[in-house]
Amino acid sequence: MDAVETEAVAAIRRFNRFHTRWVGALGGSLHGSGLALAEARVLYELAQRDDWQAGELARALDLDPAYLSRILKRFAGQGWLDRIRSAADGRAWRLRLTAQGRAAFQPLDRASSTQAAAILQRLEPVDRARLVAALADTERLLSGEAEKRPVPVIREHRAGDMGWVIGAHGRLYADDYGWDLSFEALVAEIAAKFLREFKPGRERCFIAELDGQPVGSAFVVQEDGATAKLRLVLVEKRAHGLGLGKRLVREAIGFARDAGYARMVLWTNDILHAARGIYVGEGFRLVAEERHHSFGQDLVGQNWELML
Repeated sequence: MDAVETEAVAAIRRFNRFHTRWVGALGGSLHGSGLALAEARVLYELAQRDDWQAGELARALDLDPAYLSRILKRFAGQGWLDRIRSAADGRAWRLRLTAQGRAAFQPLDRASSTQAAAILQRLEPVDRARLVAALADTERLLSGEAEKRPVPVIREHRAGDMGWVIGAHGRLYADDYGWDLSFEALVAEIAAKFLREFKPGRERCFIAELDGQPVGSAFVVQEDGATAKLRLVLVEKRAHGLGLGKRLVREAIGFARDAGYARMVLWTNDILHAARGIYVGEGFRLVAEERHHSFGQDLVGQNWELML
């Protein structure tokens, strides 16, 4: 294994150790029930359905049939489990919890819910949402299920979006290119001016949204009566591969045309290869470039133009 794969394997094993300790899998009595983790899981599944067959349950839980048989025998001996002959197939036996079995399950179920609720209560709402989303992603990735392709939407800006635009630009450019806080300050100035001097029908901010969260932006601002300027085009990494950068730029170009502008201009830097590829693909041409030192880096700035 290479270094990256070794690190990934270590991360998965570390999570497994954390999770087994957190849920109490290492002890012999989950939530004081007297049941080991496997026994508690079998009891949970039996409480969800009244028609399990032993072989079917073993496959669903990936349990050794002989081990499951011992668990079921214990449950039956405690009066928790009945076996009922199937009405559809007289040769088959269905498993069903008795009233005693359901009574034994209830405190265990409540204790598990209480444990989960205790975690959520100490988290802020935004962190709760992050946790739920992360758990869903973890389950999907570990199970190998095919991911449902998300459907992003592009909308106009609304209250609160500018804070995200500023923070996302500052974070992304610091992480990927080492730009300092002066870039975030510049973005904040652009966003503030857009809000203060907003010209309806002549200017627009497009926000790309995925699963209800902003993941991309593009601004059209008035440079002069005939010229629109494209600014602050960004797509978060988690939304890469969905064609959002191209969609945002096309929305901006379409708006500028409809608003009656004759041309659109933009300023970027030559290290932003993906963005430059979009601009070239949409018909922009490079009209000037110059070296400069900004945001703590030596850069090559570029001016691009598109006739509308």
